[in-house]
Amino acid sequence: MKAVVSRRYGSAALGDVDVPVPGKGEVLLEVRAAGVDMGTWHVLSGRPYLMRVMGFGFRAPKTPVLGRDVAGVVSAVGAGVTEFAVGDEVFGTCLGAFAEYAVAPVSQLAAKPAGLSFTEAAAVPISGGTALQGLRGVQPGQRVLVLGAGGGVGSYGVQIAKAAGAHVTGVCSTSKVSLVRSLGADEVVDYTVADFTGTYDLVLDCGGHRSLSRLRRAVTPRGAVVLVGSETSGPLLGGFDRALRAMALNPFVPQKFSLLLSTERGEVFDELRVMIEAGTVKPAVDRTFPLSEALDAISYVYTRRSIGKVVVTI
Repeated sequence: MKAVVSRRYGSAALGDVDVPVPGKGEVLLEVRAAGVDMGTWHVLSGRPYLMRVMGFGFRAPKTPVLGRDVAGVVSAVGAGVTEFAVGDEVFGTCLGAFAEYAVAPVSQLAAKPAGLSFTEAAAVPISGGTALQGLRGVQPGQRVLVLGAGGGVGSYGVQIAKAAGAHVTGVCSTSKVSLVRSLGADEVVDYTVADFTGTYDLVLDCGGHRSLSRLRRAVTPRGAVVLVGSETSGPLLGGFDRALRAMALNPFVPQKFSLLLSTERGEVFDELRVMIEAGTVKPAVDRTFPLSEALDAISYVYTRRSIGKVVVTI
């Protein structure tokens, strides 16, 4: 089968590999589409270097085939699988999604939302799941600020916070203002023109560049700041140092800082399926790339020009 394979950090190419075989609790998917996010670039580049120590592979990627977000059709089932059958349309996450076939644990899959294309479904799992977990506990009438509202996680954050009944302010660049407004944000701030003002009950920071002191001023005395990604260009920690400083502040300030390390679970994706089928959440897909141009898709996401999500189609 064709797959995008990385044998060393910083390099990948379309090549031929064997079709994987599903084990116990796994299914083989005929992949129709695979989502792209910044995590894909990190795995390809091996940066920040902290990732290598965390188990992604010290000298080379532990999993050569790239990609995690997936949508496809079950073509075979492993031992003990009762949740899905051959022919079922599913979405979720797995290792090696940039391929014609991929093996996925059933614990990381859910039924594909009715009425959603495979391309749209592949844009949901990681970004949508991250936003959903970051906004747990938001109450009607609360004020929520989403930084990076025009990106993958942020675009879902705006919609999920609105679905919870919050008053949502989205912050983004000029090219993404129309999208964020269309997703239901009550206020949209173009950060190239002016900074956001006011205080909020929760800040979902998908941008990673505001100082911690600025974020503290943006939340109420008992408010919360949820850091997603904390992206910087630092080669060693890549922004984790900022998150660690935030965690160190918690004992000394009334606000709560947290670094969101979301989990990839089928029940989370099923929650999103329900919201999508109810019409309260929709994927915002910017561009699609064929499998042969997957590296261009990763580069496009890395430039942060994407408006919403980018998807590789197979």
